[in-house]
Amino acid sequence: MEDTDVEQVSLSLLDAANDRDPLVQEQVRKSILTLGKQQPDKILSMCQDYLVKHPKLTTSHRVVILQTIELIVKFKLDEINYQKIKKIISLASDEMTRSKDVIPDWQQAASDILVAVGNKHINDIMEEILSKFQPGVLPHFFVVQTLASLSESNVYGMVPFLSAILGTMLPMLSISKQDNMKFVFSSALARFSESIMEYLANLDKAPDPTVRKDTFSSEIYAAYDILFSSWLQSREPKLRLTVAEALGSMSHLMPHDKLEEQLPKLIPTTVSLYKKNNEHYIISKSLCQILDASVNMGSRVLETQTDSLLLTLHQEVCAPVDYSNPPTVKNHNEVLRIFSVLANTFPDRLIVFVLQKLENNNERNRMGSLAVLRHLINSSTSMMETKKSLILASIRQPLLDQSNKVKKMVVQVISAMAHHGYLELEGGDLLVKFIVQHCALHDTYNRGRHPSDPEDVTNEALRSMCENTLHLFTTTVGRLTDVLWPSLLCYLTPAQYSNATTPLCRSLVLLGNKKKSAQEPSYVINFSEKASLPSPYVLMVRLLVNAAFPFWGRGRGAPSLRLLTVLAPSIHPNTQKVWESEIPPLLSYLEESTAETLNRKSWEESLLELLSKTLVAISDDKWSCQLSAESTQYLPTYNSSLEEKSFLYKCIGVTLQQCRSKDVVRKQLQEVLITARHSDTIERTGVAMGIGLCASSHLDDTLAKLEDFGKSDAFKKASGIFGLLKDKNDVDIEKMKSTLILCYGYVALNAPGDKILARIDSDILRCISKHFNTKVLGIKVETKDLTMKLSLIQSVGLIARAIGTCVTRQSYLFSRKMELLGAMLDFVKAEPADTIRTPVRHLAMAACADLVNLDPVLTENENFDMLRTCLNSAYGLPPAEVVEGNKEDEVLDPQQREALYVDTFNALHDLLRNMLARDLSPDGLQSIFKHIEGYLSSRMDHERERAVSTTAEILDFYLERLNVKNMVTFHNLGALLGRLSPRCTDSSPLVRRAAIDCIYTLLYIQLRYDGFALDYKDESVESLITLREKLNSPDPTVLYTTCSGLTKIISKRLPQQQLITLIFMLFEGLVDPQANCSRASSVMLNTLLKNRGAGLQDLVPEMLEVLHIRLQVISEEQVKVAVAQSVLILATQHLQTVVNTLIAYPLPFDSWSCEMWIALGADSTLASQIMEIMMEKLAVMAPYADKKESMLRPGMSKFATGPPLAMTCALREIMLNGQSADAVVALFPRLFSTLLVRLGSSVGVQVPKDINSNSIGPERKQSGKFPSSFDVCGVAVEALRILLARAQLEEVLKPLDSEGAWEKMQDPKKHMDGVTLLARAMAKHAGPRLPTIVENLCPSLNNIYECQRITVIAFFSELLNHHVVTELMMMDMLMNSMMERISDQCSTVRMLAIRGLGNIAVGSPEKVNKYAKELLAAMSSGMEEKDDPGKRITLEAMSGLSKVLLYLDKKNVQLLVVYIFMKIKPFLESENDEIRCTSIMLLGNLSKFGSGEPVFKDQIHNVLVSLLLHLNDPSPQVVKASKYAMRVCAPVVGSEQIATMFQNHLHEDKGLHYGEFVNDLTKYIIQDFPSMLNFYHITVIQFFKSNWAEVRAGAAMFIGFLLGNLPEEYFSHLNMGSITKGLIRLV
Repeated sequence: MEDTDVEQVSLSLLDAANDRDPLVQEQVRKSILTLGKQQPDKILSMCQDYLVKHPKLTTSHRVVILQTIELIVKFKLDEINYQKIKKIISLASDEMTRSKDVIPDWQQAASDILVAVGNKHINDIMEEILSKFQPGVLPHFFVVQTLASLSESNVYGMVPFLSAILGTMLPMLSISKQDNMKFVFSSALARFSESIMEYLANLDKAPDPTVRKDTFSSEIYAAYDILFSSWLQSREPKLRLTVAEALGSMSHLMPHDKLEEQLPKLIPTTVSLYKKNNEHYIISKSLCQILDASVNMGSRVLETQTDSLLLTLHQEVCAPVDYSNPPTVKNHNEVLRIFSVLANTFPDRLIVFVLQKLENNNERNRMGSLAVLRHLINSSTSMMETKKSLILASIRQPLLDQSNKVKKMVVQVISAMAHHGYLELEGGDLLVKFIVQHCALHDTYNRGRHPSDPEDVTNEALRSMCENTLHLFTTTVGRLTDVLWPSLLCYLTPAQYSNATTPLCRSLVLLGNKKKSAQEPSYVINFSEKASLPSPYVLMVRLLVNAAFPFWGRGRGAPSLRLLTVLAPSIHPNTQKVWESEIPPLLSYLEESTAETLNRKSWEESLLELLSKTLVAISDDKWSCQLSAESTQYLPTYNSSLEEKSFLYKCIGVTLQQCRSKDVVRKQLQEVLITARHSDTIERTGVAMGIGLCASSHLDDTLAKLEDFGKSDAFKKASGIFGLLKDKNDVDIEKMKSTLILCYGYVALNAPGDKILARIDSDILRCISKHFNTKVLGIKVETKDLTMKLSLIQSVGLIARAIGTCVTRQSYLFSRKMELLGAMLDFVKAEPADTIRTPVRHLAMAACADLVNLDPVLTENENFDMLRTCLNSAYGLPPAEVVEGNKEDEVLDPQQREALYVDTFNALHDLLRNMLARDLSPDGLQSIFKHIEGYLSSRMDHERERAVSTTAEILDFYLERLNVKNMVTFHNLGALLGRLSPRCTDSSPLVRRAAIDCIYTLLYIQLRYDGFALDYKDESVESLITLREKLNSPDPTVLYTTCSGLTKIISKRLPQQQLITLIFMLFEGLVDPQANCSRASSVMLNTLLKNRGAGLQDLVPEMLEVLHIRLQVISEEQVKVAVAQSVLILATQHLQTVVNTLIAYPLPFDSWSCEMWIALGADSTLASQIMEIMMEKLAVMAPYADKKESMLRPGMSKFATGPPLAMTCALREIMLNGQSADAVVALFPRLFSTLLVRLGSSVGVQVPKDINSNSIGPERKQSGKFPSSFDVCGVAVEALRILLARAQLEEVLKPLDSEGAWEKMQDPKKHMDGVTLLARAMAKHAGPRLPTIVENLCPSLNNIYECQRITVIAFFSELLNHHVVTELMMMDMLMNSMMERISDQCSTVRMLAIRGLGNIAVGSPEKVNKYAKELLAAMSSGMEEKDDPGKRITLEAMSGLSKVLLYLDKKNVQLLVVYIFMKIKPFLESENDEIRCTSIMLLGNLSKFGSGEPVFKDQIHNVLVSLLLHLNDPSPQVVKASKYAMRVCAPVVGSEQIATMFQNHLHEDKGLHYGEFVNDLTKYIIQDFPSMLNFYHITVIQFFKSNWAEVRAGAAMFIGFLLGNLPEEYFSHLNMGSITKGLIRLV
């Protein structure tokens, strides 16, 4: 980096030093220091210049820069230029003293620079400082502070200056008034004194060795006088402490005579400061220095101060020490130093004082005294040598103190004494005993509570301290070896020291090995010489019992075994070899085990075997008998630890095995039975096991002793009537009986196999029965005592196990098996179902498990009853963590409950395994599993967990024991997989994992049956292990994906015959109470169907039926969707079968059948195929059948045929699925055509009562009644409507919905109107789709069913009403269809055909002349229709002709005008309003073709009267038509006046004054047509007979106005007689 760069960076850093963040300031310091280390002079110059140029910097900013200068100086002092040093000294001095006020941070930073420089350039510094330290003028605070700091940091440089400095300083002391100056002067005097003392102590290193203490004495004393007399009295605590500190430091430099003179005042004054100040360390330090100085000069005055001084110091040493607060610790240590100082001068007085204080019971006093004593023992060894006996005697009292704090101090004192030879003296054994006692401390109670006292000592802490101390004695204090060996053995056998076993054994092992290595004779212990030691028999037994519980007492097992090895030569020489070979493997096993992993049973067996081998090696009957006797006598030691006592009983049993003396055996058995505490379960069991072990060598003696004991005085109270009145003694008797019953069980188990079978009935069961049942007045009464019950159950199990062991060597039929089994099951049944408080349940099950193994074999019913009883009893229990609610009953603690639960299910699993072992076959497995499978789908988590765990256990056992010799089919694999696989998604993680374990095992069982070896690993099955890990996730998506993967593995490994069973089991799983499992069943089902469904065609109907049934109870929406998927998968594989099956379901389809059909719409391709199949069938099947509805009613009715109706329903459901849209759009024309035709053939068709006679499954047939909503035509209409919606033709639907078209289509009377509305909507909004629809519909016009032809022709007819027909070139096709249907047998079809032809004029008027000939011919024939009862055809013909005429050319009509006119005329007076109206309109439309034709003019005059009279017609439509016709015919009449009149007055939307009109008209007729008056009046008279009163009135009015306006000369033209007669008739 170049110089300019360094400068820029440095300046930036110096600017940044003003940052408020302390972290930034620190980083700036580090950065400048880094640069300063590289270029110290440059950076120091820059810092100096920066401070000079910026005199107004903030204090904090200046401080950072000054601190940085100090750091650079410290690191690079030797490299800095001397001139630069001078400048730095000048700068720092100036910065330090610029402000007269004390500004600590700033001035301290400057002072630190001077101190740092002073380490090398002291003369330059002193020159600068002393220039500001002038006589008679108080210096700056930090000038004095800097001098003090310099004396501390550079002793050898400063001391030569101190004499002059003190000389200058002394006058300043008297003129110092401010506390801060007194403080700094006092502090400086303390530093100066300490520097002088250090200098004098190291004169050999000093630059001026001539310096002497008295050089400074007079100045120091003068200063002392001011400080002590004046400043020490200050009220400011901090100043007092600083003065005290100075006085302490100065005391060493004062003249001896002056110090001696001052001591009587100085010591009490210093001591008094304890009361005035909270901080005692400085006072203690000062006091120590004063006393040290006094002792060094041999003060005589000191002795007078000792008593009061000791009292004060004792109080101080007793003060609590807070180890988190260093000053209190320092003070404590300083006070102890004072005691050491005093001890050197007044040893006797001090020891007496301390030992007297030990007698004080106050905790703090005693702790303080012990602390002093420990300190004195450690620090004043020579002085204390003569006081050892006194101290040993005095320490006894603190040994009895109950405070752990005091005990801790005692231990520390004992530890100090051990290192200084106290423990070898008389009374030292008490101190060892104290340590051992406290190694046996038990844990502190209420350990969860934090102690409020920081000095509090827990039992654990004290115990640990004592253990460490004992170990220290053993390892580092060599002189104690003979003290501790072998005396520590005394503490091994008493019960009160049992918790100290581990440290004791470790110490003894170390001591013994030390002795052995040194080959000391004392290594081998002569127990007969040392009466205080326990016997070798007791020692051996004690250590074996210790080893039996190796993790108790902080891991005592290994040390106990090691000690046995060390003691081997001392216990018996023959043991050494055995133990050296047998114990090391046991120790290795222990090292690899923990309290949790240790197999307790096998460990105890190993130790008993060690004992047995030991006794064999000793081979001394007398020794063995003595061991048994002493062991029996040692039993009471374990009364408070019954598990250990129980093991000791077993040791006694093993020992008795090796005893050849029958008398000894009987005596010890008697002793054991009499002294045992029979009321305790653990002890009772121990006694029984011990006696059982003895029986293996002494069967006859043991049985005899048991029988003798049963007859002894202890049992006599059990008989007689008074036995009913239970007192405490009777309860004890029952407990004794319980022990005996249990003993018989263990005797049977351990007895030699060749002897026991003969004794089972005759001795063992007979005696058990005698004790279990009591006779009262000759009646056998069964006991209700729980203890006896438990003993009986255990004994039965033990006897069964014993028989089972013997049977493997010889055949044996156990005649009492069923009796005992029944009793055990009765015990199980009697247990409460909702709680578990005793071991009865699991012990009885365990006994059953042992009995099952024996012959005779159980029958199927017996097996069934046993399984049901045991499973229900275990599975019905509430979860272990559920606390029992009944407060009256004794509630077990959680660990006991947990243990009972574990034992119960272990016993149950043992029973199931033993049962399975008797029939290790698929059938045997099924006979057990059928009892479990119901629990697999329980709503209770704990029941499912238990069931699946049990299943996993028995399957593992099955696989482990399976030995395939013959070709056997694992026929229930599918059923088992079907039950277990859905559980892989159970809400309980435990169930999920266990379920996949079961499946893993099942697949390997199948592989074994397939012939694979036991060690064969299948890759796909092994992958289940990976899937198992995924099942830990609660995420449903992960679970279902895992489930699908699992199914693929199962599918790959599953034989075809098992697949079917699995599938039907999964069908059941669809309604599992667990939503997750029902979903999993569906996922697995669909995966299987996809992979293997193709080969299941014959089962499709049955599968669909099951799915249909399941759908009715499935509530889970996701499962319903999956079932739909199942139907879809089956359809993709077996389409025709699925369609045929579903079509055959009863009508109307229930909602579940509908769901299945809807499912088929999910796949567009499949939906297309189904629709095509159905359309083909609908085209050829009869839509209905004509049947007689009732015998009472004549005529035939139409009844729907089943399949077409079902297909229509099916199409409707399929199209309801939105995913069928693509298929619907592709097939729309055909679908529309098919459904329209189906609609036509459904109108007026009924549902027959027997429509479901052919539906599948008799249980599915419905009764004859149908829901009111089920309508044949309604189904077709709904299907058509859904079709339009699915094809997204909303614009077609809107008008149909709004105009009620759907209802009309269903109404036989309005059906054609509805179809017309449909056609109209299609023409308007779906034109492009019509050509194909028309093409598909055309063949239907030739159908035999009129209804279908009517619907299609109605549709076509309306289409012709729209121009889209021409646009899409459908005209010819439709025209041909119409022309063909004109001759149809059905009049309705003919009528609609004519209507359609007429509609051409509206829809495509430009085509009218093209088809003029056909149209006119058709209309003409229509008007001549004979078979037309309602004249509908005629009406349509005239209406159509009216429309056509509007667009026909004249040439095409002219020749036919008169002919048509003549055809119309009869209809003018038709009673049908519509016909009259239509005929009049047609007349009007024809008029344009007759203008100029005389013939036509005559025809007009022929009908003019009729038209005139119909202006008064009752029908408004006829009136309008008449106005129109007269208006358009007016030009043909031949009268301009009449024509004008018609044009002016005859408007359809205007009223007409009929009288005036007729009056005026008659005038014009008379005027223009006088020759036709006769014709008119004759014509009018004919209307006097008209059916309508209005017409008759009009005729009369016409005659009246005619006669009224007729001139006389024309009267002769009229037949007045006829007129008169007619009028009279009207009147």
